[in-house]
Amino acid sequence: METRKPAPLKALTGLRCFAAINIVFFHFSNPQWFGFLAPVVNDGFVSVSYFILLSGFVLAYNYADRARNGELDRKRFWEARFTRIYPIYLLSLLMSVGQLKLEYHSHTHDMFWTGLVLTPLLLQGFIPAVATFMNTPAWTMSAEAFYYAIFPWLAKWKRPERMTPQLAKMAGVWVLGMVPGALYMAFNPDGIAHPDRYSYGKWLWALKYTPYAHIFSFVFGVMLASLDQMIERKSHLRLWLGLIGFAGAYSILSLGPRVPYAIIHDGLLMPLFGCIILGLAGENPLAHALGARPLVFVGEASYCLYLLHFNLWQLLHESHVLDAMGLSRFDPWLSYILLIAFAVFALHFIEKPAQRKLRQWMGAVSVIRGQ
Repeated sequence: METRKPAPLKALTGLRCFAAINIVFFHFSNPQWFGFLAPVVNDGFVSVSYFILLSGFVLAYNYADRARNGELDRKRFWEARFTRIYPIYLLSLLMSVGQLKLEYHSHTHDMFWTGLVLTPLLLQGFIPAVATFMNTPAWTMSAEAFYYAIFPWLAKWKRPERMTPQLAKMAGVWVLGMVPGALYMAFNPDGIAHPDRYSYGKWLWALKYTPYAHIFSFVFGVMLASLDQMIERKSHLRLWLGLIGFAGAYSILSLGPRVPYAIIHDGLLMPLFGCIILGLAGENPLAHALGARPLVFVGEASYCLYLLHFNLWQLLHESHVLDAMGLSRFDPWLSYILLIAFAVFALHFIEKPAQRKLRQWMGAVSVIRGQ
């Protein structure tokens, strides 16, 4: 008998709205503008870690049972993932053509051509020197493509029967996720006294951008989906987990530079992100608030916003179009609104139509065997 597809988790989509906007603020704002939320904006890179963990959770939530039952067609799954991410990814590269001159002068001849070849193939993240080639946020798609490739095997892991052993395994993955950052701190291979978001070093970039450094977050998310199945949707525990997750994450971010950058960049917040996801995957006031229709509407476009915002911001300001229209006095808030509006437009008029056409052409209408 075919496994039924789980119900959508609207609150998690709503939170994607805030996470994507936070990344925009991280790249293009002064964190001090945001008062008590300044620590969250200043460490906006943790939103990327959250997205990676959430990706593993959502894929497992939707497909793990089907994979265990032998219903998941790997080829169709990969095709479906390709049609999901590549149309907007390609649009982001087309918007980045104007950056090629800058990239040429910023890299050696060999590295320029390496970036030019690997970036369209979603492989740039494996070479830290060109991980941000053409579009700074696009390195994550290189990581996600790698995780999609291995997901069908991860999803086949035996469903745990008891919570305690599963928690122990997840704790082990959490510890492993902090090992790369701990090793960086212990050996300090770049010789940077106090690395932060502005620091540059060959090994620091490897820690920040390569798929290997973030794989534990994805695996943690996959395992979290099994834990999610053990907790009733209406359980009061979910509300408390969500509140503890948000409060704990905010408390750690508020510590600022007292928390080593190499540790917080990915691994440290995994359990708290897990608590947030479990909380929002339930039926409680917190999930209801973040599942509000406006938040879900923008949250559905979070991928477009994340991938397009960096170069669209550059185009807006390098063209001086706002100056020419006499609207620069409303910046940067007007630019933020325009970025969100374009992301919503891209979702409905570029991503979804292109996805439908590609899936029809590739025959990837369903990832279930025999359909």
